[in-house]
Amino acid sequence: MDGQQSRDPADAILGRAQVRIDGPAKVCGAAEFPGDFHPRDLAYGVLVTSPMARGRIVRMDTSVAQRSPGVLDILTYRNAGNAVAPVGHMMADGWANSTLRPLASSEIHYAGQIVAVVIAETLEQARAAALAIRIGYEGAPHVGGLGATGAVSEPLASLRAGYEDRHIGDFTGAIAGAVASINVAYTTPIQHHNPIELPDTTCVWNGDTLIVYEPTRFIGAARNGLAAQLGIDPAKVRVIARFIGGHFGAKLGLSQHTVFAAIAARRVQRPVRIVVSRRDNFTIANHRTETHHAIRLGADADGRFVALSHTATTATSRFDTFAMEGTDVSTALYACANIASEERVARVDRNTPGPMRAPPEVPYLFALECAVDELAHAMRIDPVALRRRNDTATDPVTGHPFTTRPLMRCFDAGAAAFGWERRSARPGETRDGRWRIGHGCAAAARPAKIGPAIIRVHQTSDGIVHVQTAHHEIGNGLYTLLAMVASERLGVPLGRINVELGDTALPAAGISGGSSTTTTLVNALAEACRQLRAQPSDRARSVEVAFTPPGAEPSAIDDLKKGHLKLMSTPKDRLAWSFGAHFIEVGVHSDTGEVRVRRHVGAFAAGRIINPLTTRNQLLGGMIWGQSAALFEGTIVDPATGAYLNRDLAEYLVPTAADIGEMTAIMVEDEDQAVNPEGVKGLGEIGIIGVNAAVANAVFNATGRRIRHLPIRVEQML
Repeated sequence: MDGQQSRDPADAILGRAQVRIDGPAKVCGAAEFPGDFHPRDLAYGVLVTSPMARGRIVRMDTSVAQRSPGVLDILTYRNAGNAVAPVGHMMADGWANSTLRPLASSEIHYAGQIVAVVIAETLEQARAAALAIRIGYEGAPHVGGLGATGAVSEPLASLRAGYEDRHIGDFTGAIAGAVASINVAYTTPIQHHNPIELPDTTCVWNGDTLIVYEPTRFIGAARNGLAAQLGIDPAKVRVIARFIGGHFGAKLGLSQHTVFAAIAARRVQRPVRIVVSRRDNFTIANHRTETHHAIRLGADADGRFVALSHTATTATSRFDTFAMEGTDVSTALYACANIASEERVARVDRNTPGPMRAPPEVPYLFALECAVDELAHAMRIDPVALRRRNDTATDPVTGHPFTTRPLMRCFDAGAAAFGWERRSARPGETRDGRWRIGHGCAAAARPAKIGPAIIRVHQTSDGIVHVQTAHHEIGNGLYTLLAMVASERLGVPLGRINVELGDTALPAAGISGGSSTTTTLVNALAEACRQLRAQPSDRARSVEVAFTPPGAEPSAIDDLKKGHLKLMSTPKDRLAWSFGAHFIEVGVHSDTGEVRVRRHVGAFAAGRIINPLTTRNQLLGGMIWGQSAALFEGTIVDPATGAYLNRDLAEYLVPTAADIGEMTAIMVEDEDQAVNPEGVKGLGEIGIIGVNAAVANAVFNATGRRIRHLPIRVEQML
């Protein structure tokens, strides 16, 4: 065989930059994304959605549409209402991104709800027929968002059994005795995923076996959830998604439309692809909900925090209990003896929200890190120095220690690269012609996650290594990462390693999310390679490892095989976090109010780095998205109808290359021997956290204006 032993340390692969092994296939069009599959006799489906937020259908005339050229079938609540069994939400031991069954009745629960599915010979024929359907609605009062009339929040504990807000000490007394304090409110908007690849679904029946091609980031959930909806054995469902064209929270588990592709394919007895439009993606997929925050922060004369209160309100749908909370991070980031937090949630008439890159930390640390900057300015203390005075080695509420705490080393590395010492503390003092220049900083922090996975490694008699697991390549370089681990641990050249992903026919793996992919699979594959090396090397050899993190429930692998989400943080008695620090220079034009990020330095400590090349890509991508969240993105709800007004890339703003200035991503060493055997923490999300706060703080430094509502737009500067 070709190399049975580990390489000499001088020849180590892990930790060195490696180009993507799947790069040539992607740039040459050979990489197979779900939408690239075109079976013979493929029919096409399009969605018809409700224009109103709440009410019911009182009339539906499909006669003209049914007679339209090429139409094969039309699904409505009249003929498909009982065809879909209910399933639970993925975040509540279910599989779906929303428990709503949109064709179960004539009831309308939110604007954009699916009310019909048209199947035709061609996509154009399906679209034309969909426009011919005539529907009458009877409306009902609706609540479009947190600020809408009728929006009423309640404690998160009333929706989620076992949830407890974080408290310690005497906040009321401490804030009253603080030498300096602030009491401020912040809001963040609704934001929607807009990946280039939309979540089209193709379903093919081979007898009683269903094959599904869909870009989902948890094919196990899609498989098991779809089987439950259809009332069939999960073994009769195969889901394939070898490459995914971006998600970072989108494409969560089982989508609402997937089952209709399967039902339609069975009814018309041919393959069916449901094509999801950009506008439909705003309403049938999950989104980041808006958030409201009230922060009270007090300090003593030396700038040490003595009191912190964080009350946060988010929104969820009327039919799910899913809500994203984040005060566990905001109240553990800095030392403080007196803390009070409260999480609240309001029911609104929209689809269920869901994860979006660093789901809680992006809005929650926006509020906290802006508040820290406000207090620093009020006390005339440098913002970095104020954070240093309040650094902590333990969670101030639980007392649990951090496995590592490199936050201030991130600030030091970022400040040095940025030239922070040249910053003027006086707002509006620095100018470049008609541009007012400002500098701001903010911290980033996120708990590390890990989950169970099954991975198979086979080495043939001539030394070729095959690595197989049903995980997902979302553009993060997973094919390359797994090949690097196998290469180093087995002593086999990269060119002799084949990695297979994205197929439920492979050993079960978990979700691509929570920055858990690398932490989970590197540890699982390392153990598989260790076991493989223990076998005789003079013949073909194989091993299949069911990896569970230390402290996982005994049922973790069985739950994984059933498609349930089982992420956790380890070790349970310590906090294992990734950290970062952002430094931003903005220019605000004196005449037009235009805001531009001119320079952005981010320094990050996220455990062991496997591939510095793809790591840098991940960090820069997160930093750019953070700028987008600060200056561009925000979904607008029509108060009259409850519908989203900017459901396309013409009106939902995202940055282009011309909007991005000088970018620098720095990797700070973070050797963590306690987080997991391989010391990996994951870094897919740490790059975006804190950017919005750093931008807002820089805008204040440039103009003297505190912008507490995102996104920051020209009209707020005039």
